[in-house]
Amino acid sequence: MKRVLLALATTAIVAAGAGYLFRGEIALALMQRTVERTMATNAMAELPDGLHVGLCGAGAPMPSPNRSGPCVVVIAGPRLIVIDSGTGGSRTLARMGLDAGQIERVLLTHFHSDHIDGLGEMMLQRWVAGANTAPLPVHGPEGVGRVVAGFNEAYALDKGYRLAHHGPDIVAPSGFGGVAVAFSVAGGDVVVVDEGDLKITAFAVDHAPIEPAVGYRIAYKGRTAVISGDTKPNASVETHATGTDLLVHDALSPKLVGLLEEGARKAGRGKLAQIMHDILNYHTTPEEAAGIAARAKVKALLLYHIVPPLPISALEGPFLGKAGEIYSGPLLIGIDGDFVSMPAGGSEIVFSNRL
Repeated sequence: MKRVLLALATTAIVAAGAGYLFRGEIALALMQRTVERTMATNAMAELPDGLHVGLCGAGAPMPSPNRSGPCVVVIAGPRLIVIDSGTGGSRTLARMGLDAGQIERVLLTHFHSDHIDGLGEMMLQRWVAGANTAPLPVHGPEGVGRVVAGFNEAYALDKGYRLAHHGPDIVAPSGFGGVAVAFSVAGGDVVVVDEGDLKITAFAVDHAPIEPAVGYRIAYKGRTAVISGDTKPNASVETHATGTDLLVHDALSPKLVGLLEEGARKAGRGKLAQIMHDILNYHTTPEEAAGIAARAKVKALLLYHIVPPLPISALEGPFLGKAGEIYSGPLLIGIDGDFVSMPAGGSEIVFSNRL
């Protein structure tokens, strides 16, 4: 028995040594297999027909390791649409296994920098990754033309570099950048998309002094979702969310932001403290979002645009406050990769994370 054990131990040591010596070759083989499998996979085709909503960015301007800038991906059957494009959004989308080349259009809720600062990268990735031959439609309220034109100009030199390097047969010049599609909610709701089974409606929200600002209601084959964008508690959100499967709502904790304000004042950073104080009056608290969801009889509530960052999970309780008592349905504090699937023809809601 001792000899058998000794032989087994020797074999294990030799195997471990060989594995260490050839770790580079083993890693390359594993990488090749992973790349081939990933390249051949169409993640959207594997999803059941229905409405799917994911967070390619669950955060806000403050940096967070697990929450990129505001970005929501909507998949309705074979169509992929993105709402807002904050920092890191397109990279998170790729990490979720979704192809930026398949983005059909981007919808912007408003033009705060954290909601648009990833737009240039997203337009570029969509152009190159999908070999698209038409620019990306970017829908938004008045002002979207200036935003899109600015990103197009900022990336104009890069366009020239890529054309010179890859050639027009690989990156078609006509597919570069974005094209603005403006609408106005001054006179009421606006139907942004109404094609086949998909209908997307824009409605005004209250993010004053940031005007205009909108939210979106998405309907596909009997499944519905509302994305609030940034807003104070708002009757318009509640009205459009009534009876929906999912409400994705921004959320800010005054208690935790107050700690940041106090810390900034003690550190002698008065202007930063004032900014922390100012942001309290144009967002919605988790408890207020829970109240909206409860009154609207929403089937599930997903909080995003999380302010402030929550570096440890123990802060989630203080962040929510009494939200769990106010709203009895499924309530999630969003992180990047969160994914909600609502298959067509039923009432099932499936939660997962694609990261």
